[in-house]
Amino acid sequence: MSIIIRQEEPQDFEAVFGLIRQAFEGEEHSDHREQFLVERLRNSDAFVPELSLVAETGGTLAGHILLTKVKIVSDCAEEAGSLALAPVAVLPAYQGNGIGGRLIRAAHEKAREMGFGSVILLGHPAFYPKFGYRPLKEFGIKLPFDVPDECCMAIELTEGALCNISGTVRYPDPFFE
Repeated sequence: MSIIIRQEEPQDFEAVFGLIRQAFEGEEHSDHREQFLVERLRNSDAFVPELSLVAETGGTLAGHILLTKVKIVSDCAEEAGSLALAPVAVLPAYQGNGIGGRLIRAAHEKAREMGFGSVILLGHPAFYPKFGYRPLKEFGIKLPFDVPDECCMAIELTEGALCNISGTVRYPDPFFE
């Protein structure tokens, strides 16, 4: 299967909306509204167009990933920048073919090229560690809501990017609308 990873374009928005809806409709730990989150994030200051990627195969958009800007705020009100991975989605018919992994690696590479040092996520603890994600608590970072520790992870895109950084992730407002 030939897969092209490229930046999402405005003409992809409708297909991406449907793709995300389909990808999450069978997920137990989902509010089934991830497609609306992506729409809100596209219209926010946290959006980085170069970090909204699609996977295309045979003329079909089969996958999508989005990395958006977040802050890590310490108890002293100091802030450090990072990215949030939310969401990564693959059409059910294409799942299990490595498309999600290719999207994750491509997004990491693009973010690294753009000077971003880390990515934070809330996700499946059996899936993300194979890409280098580690528990957030190892970095002294926590999420602003109550979720199992094993689902809260981060990766340093550049070595030491999260060294001497601790605090709580501040997500942009679209995550809470």
